[in-house]
Amino acid sequence: MSIKGGEFLIKETEAKNIFIPEEWDEEQLMIAQTCNDFLEQEVFPNLERIDSMEEGLMPSLLDKAGELGMLSVSIPEEYGGMAKDFVTGMLVTEVTGAGHSFAVAFSAHSGIGTLPILYYGNKAQKDKYIPKLATAEWKASYCLTEPSSGSDANSGKTKATLTEDGKHYLINGQKMWITNGGFADVYTVFAKIGDDENLSAFIVERGYEGISFGAEEKKMGIKGSSTVQVFFENCKVPVENLLSEPGKGFKIALNILNIGRIKLAGACLGGCKKGIDISVNYANERSQFGRSISKYGAIRHKIAEQAIQTFVLESALYRCTRDMGNAIKALEADGMDHASALLKGVEQFAAEAAILKVLGSEVTDYVMDEGVQIYGGMGYSAEAPMDRAYRDARINRIFEGTNEINRMLIVDMLLKKAMKGELDLMGPAMKVADELMSIPDFSEPGDALFEKEKKYVQNFKKSVLMVAGSAAQKLMMTLSKEQEILMNVADMAIWTYAAESVLLRVEKLATLKGEENVQEQIAMVQTYIYDVADKINKAGKDALNSFAEGDELRMQLMGIKRFTKVQAFNPKMARQMIASIMIDANKYCY
Repeated sequence: MSIKGGEFLIKETEAKNIFIPEEWDEEQLMIAQTCNDFLEQEVFPNLERIDSMEEGLMPSLLDKAGELGMLSVSIPEEYGGMAKDFVTGMLVTEVTGAGHSFAVAFSAHSGIGTLPILYYGNKAQKDKYIPKLATAEWKASYCLTEPSSGSDANSGKTKATLTEDGKHYLINGQKMWITNGGFADVYTVFAKIGDDENLSAFIVERGYEGISFGAEEKKMGIKGSSTVQVFFENCKVPVENLLSEPGKGFKIALNILNIGRIKLAGACLGGCKKGIDISVNYANERSQFGRSISKYGAIRHKIAEQAIQTFVLESALYRCTRDMGNAIKALEADGMDHASALLKGVEQFAAEAAILKVLGSEVTDYVMDEGVQIYGGMGYSAEAPMDRAYRDARINRIFEGTNEINRMLIVDMLLKKAMKGELDLMGPAMKVADELMSIPDFSEPGDALFEKEKKYVQNFKKSVLMVAGSAAQKLMMTLSKEQEILMNVADMAIWTYAAESVLLRVEKLATLKGEENVQEQIAMVQTYIYDVADKINKAGKDALNSFAEGDELRMQLMGIKRFTKVQAFNPKMARQMIASIMIDANKYCY
């Protein structure tokens, strides 16, 4: 039974219905190995050359990736692609995500650069551009952000004016932070036609007159990725290069961002795994006080926590990716064409995509920060690998909408679904309110695998519904302005989704491999839930104290305490077990 977007808060998902990475088939593993081999042979040995922006190097790497088919995994066969499903496409994103600046150029080309034309282009546009983009004969870029419009993309000032003969649009304006901008051949450019309220989208080629480029930006990280300003001065674009219809550009941008957000989480996952490998290697090699630092509890705690958060991210990522894939297949079965089904299927899970964008970028920051700490003084040296990893990771909390914007979007999208009748949040929220008035259930869960943890996750959901429902009822039309409260509720939802995802993954894994063979993964579930119970409690209290008062506040604070209560648990022992496996293997091995 497929679950719909947002329903994770109100419905139970069965472990058998999710996809877990332990189920990759042989072909998918071969594709992943091809991508991994490419990084090992072409990218990792050349990181210094890439970061110094050696002329022509990044385009040549994209050419080589194109020859191997890495850019065309998700492109239909009629355009020279492999036509693989959404989950396989995510696997490619994950593996290449370890590639530092190359990963940024790769994702910008194959994602936001190519997808607007693939999904919104007419047949002539797709026939002309997609085969060349699939092989990297032409490189792609995406021009949305402007000096005065970042998060508020639809406020862009770039204008498109139809010429008197009706054959061209003249585009005037300026775009900034344009990835791949310095070498791309094809740009998807967003501009407003005349006095239109909403953006339109145009396919602009590098050779068109009136387009020019600023110097390469000097950045904190991802130094090897091309980032320039792009200027349009009466840039002459044929009318047939309008993408979709006038005024549809903002919708195109939003839908491409939904895909971009979950893909960013995939790239972050690949970076995390590589970061942990480097951390474990160094911890095993470095000796202090006569023994390897990997033997010390403080270091083991860091290594284990890097692994737990990465494993949780992976669980949530592929759970959501499969849910999106199922929605796409269901829409196709109902007669929708593939491109429309993909956009609609992804859009259904836009809230989960935002959850994963925040989770992925913040887990990556944690992993890289602790990697620097494990390296100690060497972590701060540009001679050691953590310097680049740490700086490159930081952009992910800003890319694809800042994490603050994404947190607010999570709650906004869920509440809008509820108001449209697509998601029944108020019914379950009222049941939770009734439960607060009743005598608490003091029965203890049994000893079956994850019986306790399932009850904890159910209670986490109740805490989200209670706080969100109460805030919506109390604040009503002003809730959208209460950013601190929205971010509290979003955090509660993120941790709840992540906790349930890792629980479902390991429950399924235990049925496949046997409970005795997944003890470290069970320890990860237990440690994560034990940790986020306190975090959900704190976020819930902060939100309630910000808008409720009197008897209502007292009752809801009792509720949040009840819904985040977990039994005593030994996290030190669990982390020791998780870390020791990786230290013995000298890598991330989950």
